[in-house]
Amino acid sequence: MAPKKAAAGAGGEAQAGKVAKAVKGAVSRKVKKVRNNVHFFKPKTLMKRREPKYPRRSVESRQRMDKYRIIQCPVTTESAMKKIEEINTLVFLVDIKATKLNIKAAVKELYDVKCAKVNTLIRPDGKKKAYVHLTQDYDALDVANRIGII
Repeated sequence: MAPKKAAAGAGGEAQAGKVAKAVKGAVSRKVKKVRNNVHFFKPKTLMKRREPKYPRRSVESRQRMDKYRIIQCPVTTESAMKKIEEINTLVFLVDIKATKLNIKAAVKELYDVKCAKVNTLIRPDGKKKAYVHLTQDYDALDVANRIGII
């Protein structure tokens, strides 16, 4: 029985030393963070990049608006012919979703000509018409002959 008391006394001395140290030291209070803003923002945490174990799509998506879908057909009306002859302009029916830049690129790829400017309008029947002004280096009449409009 005596050894148990001795062990308890040794533990008590250590605890008494801690208490004495705390009493001698200054009183410390927990400091509260001063908030100067009424809005609370969630703390920024570590954001890791995704590292998937397998690809979510088995095949890469292809571009649906290719040059053949953008330009549907040339317009061969009398007014279009007049534009070809007089103001160096080709007239095409194009896809409704095609932009001017898309049309310009498609004409360059298909017919090897440089466009100065593209004007577009949507006809009452819902089709989009593009007026493609060619640069002075190219003749719209020659291009029209190559395409087979004339």
